[in-house]
Amino acid sequence: MQYNLLFMDADVILKNGILRKSCVACCDNKIIAIAKNIPPLKKCKTVNLRGNYLAPGFIDLHIHGIHNFLIDNGPADLIKICRILPEYGVTGFVPGVCPRPKGEDASFVRKLSSVKSNGARIFGFHMEGPFLTLTGALPKEALGSADISRVKNLIKAAKPYKAIFSIAPDFEDILSLIPIMKQNNTPVFITHNKATVKQAIAAIEAGARHATHFYDVFPPPPETEPGVRPCGTVEAVLADPRVSVDFILDGEHVDPIAVKMAMACKGPDRVCLITDANVGAGLPPGRHKFLGGVDVIFSYEGGPARLAGETDRPGVLAGSGLTLDRALRNALKFLDIELYQAIRMISANPAKVLGIDDSYGEIKEGYAADFTVLNKNLTVLQTWVSGECIYKKGRN
Repeated sequence: MQYNLLFMDADVILKNGILRKSCVACCDNKIIAIAKNIPPLKKCKTVNLRGNYLAPGFIDLHIHGIHNFLIDNGPADLIKICRILPEYGVTGFVPGVCPRPKGEDASFVRKLSSVKSNGARIFGFHMEGPFLTLTGALPKEALGSADISRVKNLIKAAKPYKAIFSIAPDFEDILSLIPIMKQNNTPVFITHNKATVKQAIAAIEAGARHATHFYDVFPPPPETEPGVRPCGTVEAVLADPRVSVDFILDGEHVDPIAVKMAMACKGPDRVCLITDANVGAGLPPGRHKFLGGVDVIFSYEGGPARLAGETDRPGVLAGSGLTLDRALRNALKFLDIELYQAIRMISANPAKVLGIDDSYGEIKEGYAADFTVLNKNLTVLQTWVSGECIYKKGRN
């Protein structure tokens, strides 16, 4: 057996447990062996992890910015974000794009899709709008109409990457768009809606099979009969085993008990953690420029972003200051789960949502050599993409 990269003395985090004091061998950017003992070869790069964790690289399904950079600022910021994310263990992500006027949106996405990452992999572009019924912190002019040509133009503009759309099940004529959005095994996300249970079920049947920043901007329908609990998108999503969910686990966006409820409904493979990080994430508390010159404020590190007081919606949630390594630590703090289960929520499970779980998201023979090295405090020490160390604590 030939290999050119060997990790030794690692606690290897697998999908269903941890293999203590073990080795992982890689060749041609792929994992080829996992065993207790693998002897080093003469021309092989050997990395002794001295008992630290070797985890699959983290995947963030929903992110808009980090540090002083925002994806909606354009390609230069996206390149910076690709380089910064490995500091937090991220080896792949889906950049989030806020809606622009028709025509401008495709032109902007086309510029983003020309970026060649030299850091974390780009796994597609997330179009958070314009097919929404509730805008949250997005610009109110973000709402559009059910325009098939607009969908097709955005899909074309995103190539060679996938265009992943977030939709509201109660958006007028959305059922005509979902079949186009889901082509080529592309997931369609549900979010920002006030749908009835019937509308939500129809969207799921049409092919929308993932709910992003679940519970947030998912208000229940109004009570129509005293004493009878109304059902809406939340209940439709929880009841359908085909639908996966993700959460912003910062302690404020969603109560941990609601996450536990989703885990009980969904099982171990269909719950993910995201950051929905905004510009300013990963930095000390402060004030940062968001879309259109609007400011967002972080009152503490890792907490939610909120629109500044001089806006027309002061205090409204506008993403988070989370990083995925912090979300991992929060999962262990809030959810009473094992480390390997929490790691799955930021690796194997998001890979499954994206339809890339045959190559990414696990430490498994034949999979990409994308790794995150963590110490016992779950601080990121190293991040590897395609068999190359792209982040090392203290070096970068």
